[in-house]
Amino acid sequence: MPIRINLLAESLAEEDLRRRDPVKRSIIVGGLLVAVSLVWFSSNWLETFMVNSNLTNIDNRIQQHANDFSQVQVNQKKIAEAQRRLDALQKLNTTRFLQGNLLDAFQKIYVQNVQITRVRLDQTFLLAAGSPPVTNSFGVVPGKPGTSIERISLAVDAKDLSANPGDQMNHYKDSLVGQEFFKSQLSQTNGVHLSNVSSPQSQADGKPYVMFTLECRFLDKIR
Repeated sequence: MPIRINLLAESLAEEDLRRRDPVKRSIIVGGLLVAVSLVWFSSNWLETFMVNSNLTNIDNRIQQHANDFSQVQVNQKKIAEAQRRLDALQKLNTTRFLQGNLLDAFQKIYVQNVQITRVRLDQTFLLAAGSPPVTNSFGVVPGKPGTSIERISLAVDAKDLSANPGDQMNHYKDSLVGQEFFKSQLSQTNGVHLSNVSSPQSQADGKPYVMFTLECRFLDKIR
């Protein structure tokens, strides 16, 4: 048989050995791992950047809405306060004491030989301060608005010129109490009482008379 000799066998063996060199393969694998790591890191960095950017936008929107909500609350408080004052003014307008009605009621009272000499009206307001809301362990206790109490008193000075001075005083008192305006406005407890009666006196023409005073207390009005 013929003998074949491969003169390149040694070179091919060395080349195959170089290709199978573990150090070279390690370098290649390491390079691939580094490349993969760089790609993974870049991907994570980009995703984190986008998430942080989105989070910043959401925080800005939340802050904007929080500011808008705070402004809405402030506006609601202002509207509630304005409405409270408007309601108080409306209530005052509908329940206030009108002196014209008082004078008109006096015109409808007539008792023979009784002459009105003076009418004094005293109108006072007692103010009570409100209390602010209080926060305790159970929550918020609502405050109380301030109030005012209107007190009205009336003094009527009159002259009794009847034949027997003094006889008409009670008649005039009964007429005043029975008049519709005073009946609805006066206090139910001692609304009218006789506070003063003078001794008999004489006019320039010699006709005798007595002076008397009726004090009227109106119903308190709380606002």
